[in-house]
Amino acid sequence: MATTKVYIVYYSMYGHVEKLAEEIKKGAASVEGVEAKLWQVPETLSEEVLGKMGAPPRSDVPIITPNELPEADGLLLGFPTRFGMMAAQFKAFMDATGGLWRTQALAGKPAGIFYSTGSQGGGQETTPLTSITQLVHHGMIFVPIGYTFGAGMFEMENVKGGSPYGAGTYAGDGSRQPTELELAQAFHQGKHFAVIAKKLKGSQ
Repeated sequence: MATTKVYIVYYSMYGHVEKLAEEIKKGAASVEGVEAKLWQVPETLSEEVLGKMGAPPRSDVPIITPNELPEADGLLLGFPTRFGMMAAQFKAFMDATGGLWRTQALAGKPAGIFYSTGSQGGGQETTPLTSITQLVHHGMIFVPIGYTFGAGMFEMENVKGGSPYGAGTYAGDGSRQPTELELAQAFHQGKHFAVIAKKLKGSQ
């Protein structure tokens, strides 16, 4: 059986989304016959501006171009929120996929979303909800995690990011890092998504 390729494409200024992406990759790769790969979208801010914002150096994860997206059998897209919507860097990348939209090169491919916000009311649901429009115009199939994560979805004693839309974390002032529960949800999303992507590829 042919390998199912899952691309985890993300933007992460301070590393929170990247940590989720790494766990999502582990989850996807745990499914037999699935090859998972991490990609970053291009930065739109200058090094000077990033320095003033206190952003750490970027990791060595390769930068993706829009033309490489059709190679994947499924896409998991991750980004921080800016005022309840996807960060401009990721939006700029999606805006550059017009050529793929014209040919509907991504139509029928499964896609999922994961994200980071600064606070509990900062967009854990509005960010993925408003991002679904990007998938719709490309004719992609949105794959949420729903409540398949089980009891972890109902955690009330500790602060936990994420929602039925996808895995998530809270950055706070930037010092808070994803918790074990948030990372476990990210792993689950990767595995859950990979199983579905594999089934869709096998039915073609």
